[in-house]
Amino acid sequence: MSVQSGEVSIPEYWARATRALSRKDQVMAGLIRAYPEATLFSRGDPFQTLFRSIVGQQISVKAADSVWARVCDTVKVITPNAVYEKEVDTLRACGLSQRKAEYARDLAAHFVHGRIHARDWPSMPDEVVITELTAVRGIGRWTAEMFLIFNLMRPDVFPLDDIGLQKAVWQHYFSGKKQPLSVLRSQGEAWAPWRTVATWYLWRSLDPVVVSY
Repeated sequence: MSVQSGEVSIPEYWARATRALSRKDQVMAGLIRAYPEATLFSRGDPFQTLFRSIVGQQISVKAADSVWARVCDTVKVITPNAVYEKEVDTLRACGLSQRKAEYARDLAAHFVHGRIHARDWPSMPDEVVITELTAVRGIGRWTAEMFLIFNLMRPDVFPLDDIGLQKAVWQHYFSGKKQPLSVLRSQGEAWAPWRTVATWYLWRSLDPVVVSY
């Protein structure tokens, strides 16, 4: 469930989650106090969220925002049909790599031809949504997890492969020392069932600019 705020929605569970995390983890309590205005929000458009996630793969937030702005200038209204109608070279001219431009058109094709079931995603379990999304070219587990967080606003997603998340956990819980993923996974289990919220504040600790897709 979510509540509406202008053109975006925010999770109804946010205050409950931050209270629970603060009670069980003093480090997390400090992060939550440091960013009192931060909250996850969803723009509600599945296609745009996935397209923006593709744009953001393996580049900085600043670079991704720049490319996205050029995509918006070129495509005007970001819909599956509008993107599908663009040539790969047109999308590349916006700053997308050849591969990302191809991924964007393939994603649009999946929406246009009904090969994915966006209307059913809100009622589907996380792993089932991930399985359907990762069948689309260019969408791996990380991108699918970003979708679960930023569009469906699922409360307990822990994107273990996210470099920013890894760095933040090392910094705040292990004095900056790298740890194997198994250790990070165990650390994340302490934050269940609110791992999305914990991840959000860990991201904020590295970059206070609120990211949205």
